[in-house]
Amino acid sequence: MENRAQFGSRAGFIFAAVGSAIGLGNIWRFPGVAYDNGGGAFFLPYLFALLTAGIPLLILEFTIGHKYRGSAPLSLARIKRGGEWIGWWQIAIAFVIATYYSVIIAWAMSYTVFSFNLKWGADTTDFLVADYLKVGDTVSFGSFVPGVLIPLILVWLIVLGIMYAGVKKGIEVAAKIMIPLLVVLFVIIVIRALTLEGAVDGLNTFFKPDWGSIMNGKVWVAAYGQIFFSLSIGFAIMVTYSSYLPKKADITNSAFITGFANSGFELLAGFGVFAALGFMAAQQGVGVNEVVQGGVLLAFSVFPSIINEMPGFQHAFGVLFFVSLTLAGLTSLISIVETYIAGVQEKFNVSRTKAVTFGGGLTALVALVFSTQNGLNLLDVADYFINQFGVALAGLFEVVFIAWFAKELKSLQAHADSVSDIKLGAWWRISLSVITPIVLGYMMFDNLRQNLIGDYGDFPREFLFKYGWTVALGAMFFGVLMTLKPWKGHSLDYSASKVDKEVV
Repeated sequence: MENRAQFGSRAGFIFAAVGSAIGLGNIWRFPGVAYDNGGGAFFLPYLFALLTAGIPLLILEFTIGHKYRGSAPLSLARIKRGGEWIGWWQIAIAFVIATYYSVIIAWAMSYTVFSFNLKWGADTTDFLVADYLKVGDTVSFGSFVPGVLIPLILVWLIVLGIMYAGVKKGIEVAAKIMIPLLVVLFVIIVIRALTLEGAVDGLNTFFKPDWGSIMNGKVWVAAYGQIFFSLSIGFAIMVTYSSYLPKKADITNSAFITGFANSGFELLAGFGVFAALGFMAAQQGVGVNEVVQGGVLLAFSVFPSIINEMPGFQHAFGVLFFVSLTLAGLTSLISIVETYIAGVQEKFNVSRTKAVTFGGGLTALVALVFSTQNGLNLLDVADYFINQFGVALAGLFEVVFIAWFAKELKSLQAHADSVSDIKLGAWWRISLSVITPIVLGYMMFDNLRQNLIGDYGDFPREFLFKYGWTVALGAMFFGVLMTLKPWKGHSLDYSASKVDKEVV
């Protein structure tokens, strides 16, 4: 029997927290969101959203985990019994995300190898869809795609190996190696992109402000959405990680460092992506706006095209880019998996080895469906619905539960202030009890309205229901179902001295 696992230092925790925030989406999602919502003018609502939602929510989740010393379900149950289901809902969301997120990392691994001989050829989109993923129809799963299945198995061998090693010797060590390496590699990529012909045009397109967009409410909602999704808040990661913090760790300062580090990397990604898009536009003799794309096509179709047209060092640039994607994905996946490893470990009072074997092993098995010929279609729909009606909605329920039902904001503020140099003021409580619920509530209402009056993409309605709505609603149902089982070896009556002695 051993005491609750802890990070060796606050620095180790920050590396892990930043690693969970800096994911694949930072590289391909933020530049597109900024470009579509006013360019340089977008940074004003983005900064406002960071200070009124992103960092306040980070502080909230850091404080919950640090004070109540448990996974999201256990910590929320200790706040008020009715909150446990929200924690399990968030863990179910993390489970779903881990299943398909691991497959994108497998793609990045494959493309790292492809970079050595530019295997994707001239038609990079056709190579991705037809040659590599071998995409079929939405009727059946089809057969496994060996080029995806083999790196996917490798991804899970790496992740589960780190999980078995534990928090201090596994997660912390991995984060301290991967995050600095990721930043160094991506800085090299950005520097190279900035030296290319047309890079200035790309940056001008990215940063040129459309000040009229500031008056558009959807731009502000987009800013809050970007902050919310990019910081890994709302699906149990930060609560779980902060439960491993040393007792005297500075919570508020850690949240500011994590938030600004994530935003700094997003800005760096914007530089690199649009400098490269500017080069591509110059080579094709078209405007930058004609080559802008987002999502997986940006990483696995547009960037290979950019690499093809480079005047030199194409192979090296390709390897650097896709190794960066792999590292960004692995750091995030590790943190996602840890959420339900901790939940299983605490709920059933089992060893970490058993929790990793069951929780991690089950995720790896489910992930196999995304390595089939129908994998891209399944991924697209599952990702859309679990993010739109999972992450953001669960975050809204969490904030409303703590601020309005449990009325714990002042208590949590007192705890954060007791260990932090930066003291929280009324701005923190107002942000969480008023601003964040209003903005997230509007986002959810608008998302629901749009999806009820029109279907997502060109997918058949039956396919959307089976792999979209069912997955999103199933995660919520799982949260309620898990509350029926009593906790083994953990008291829900919070007592600081008692909780600190509990065994994980």
